[in-house]
Amino acid sequence: MKKHNILVIGGGGREHAIVWKLSLSPKVGKIYCIPGNAGIAEIAECRGDIAATDIDKILEFVRAHKDIYLTMVAPDDPLALGLVDRLEENGFRAFGPRANAAEIEASKVFSKNLMQKYGIPTAAYRTFSDYSEAARYVKECPLPTVIKADGLALGKGVLICNTREEAEKGLKNIMLDGAFGKAGNEVVIEEFLSGFEVSVLAFTDGKTVLPMASSQDHKRALDGDKGLNTGGMGTYSPSLKYTREMQDKAYKEIFIPTIRAMEREGRTFKGVIYFGLMISGNDIKVLEYNARFGDPETQVILPRMENDLFDVFEAVIDGTLDKVDLRYRSDACVCVIAASGGYPEKYEKGKEISVGALDDGVVLFHAGTAVKDGKLVTNGGRVIGVTALGKDLAAAREKAYKNIEKVKFEKMHYRTDICKL
Repeated sequence: MKKHNILVIGGGGREHAIVWKLSLSPKVGKIYCIPGNAGIAEIAECRGDIAATDIDKILEFVRAHKDIYLTMVAPDDPLALGLVDRLEENGFRAFGPRANAAEIEASKVFSKNLMQKYGIPTAAYRTFSDYSEAARYVKECPLPTVIKADGLALGKGVLICNTREEAEKGLKNIMLDGAFGKAGNEVVIEEFLSGFEVSVLAFTDGKTVLPMASSQDHKRALDGDKGLNTGGMGTYSPSLKYTREMQDKAYKEIFIPTIRAMEREGRTFKGVIYFGLMISGNDIKVLEYNARFGDPETQVILPRMENDLFDVFEAVIDGTLDKVDLRYRSDACVCVIAASGGYPEKYEKGKEISVGALDDGVVLFHAGTAVKDGKLVTNGGRVIGVTALGKDLAAAREKAYKNIEKVKFEKMHYRTDICKL
């Protein structure tokens, strides 16, 4: 069987999970990763000297390595910058949406307007590019309210404000103080939706939509869903509350209409699309879209997937996804994130990490790690995802928490209520 060499772009826990899953395929040979991390480096050749957003250098790397069959672009920034476009224009095979499709994540204003235009259910909203107008609006809008920076903000550009003071302070922080740079030049202010959240990732080739197993993410930094929003402190799959009936309704009213809307807008979406949903009774609305695998949702979905991930990537690119039957093992999966002290605000890097012997069915997906002077050290806010499979969620949760105690570094913290049953 011919083996294909693959390049994966990115360096977090999501990319580690993708590289790990691809490495299990008998059709995959050597894996390269730009920039990668210490965990990825154990199974792939990493180029930490090239940034995931350095489109020119990545293109140069692919040109120089004629053995690369396919480049998988995982993070939001290079997708929004048009890395897939550049690769395809130069005759290289790539997985991921082109820039005009990735805008569904890169611009909250675009995605909200798209939903309004095509009748896709979402929260009522208004958009503002003028700070004084937005400031006037938050003095009178219903509370609680949600303020979102328009552009990409590492999963932290969403503020849930319970008081006028919080709304005014948050708006000033985004639009005047530049907390998220240019991403905050424009904002969406929308109604607060109540209910429960569920994350659904789906493969799509622009025609067929294949939802993956459901998962639920814990965004807040502290137990009890308190503290600041983060990129995700843990997740589990399957969702406890997302029923088959809900999935069928979301598929008909949200998933398919979204892909059809993008096609009608001349922005055919091929790759992975993430639907962040809020469900209340029979009411399902879109909180947000992402144009790629979610992080850390990927860390609990891919260990459950029975399919060869390489085959699925091929079908998405070739437009043959209708011939794929996605299958998942019955086991549940739980991932708990070990984070640096102070995350998501100020935190220190370079803390030495020690890891004890792990139980069977446990995988460590590295997010912010590096090797310095031969030692494994912290190199980010979210450091390692301790991911465990079990016969059900209770067993997987118990195993994840038992094994996170084997990971140690100074000022490490983690939530103790991920998937609390």
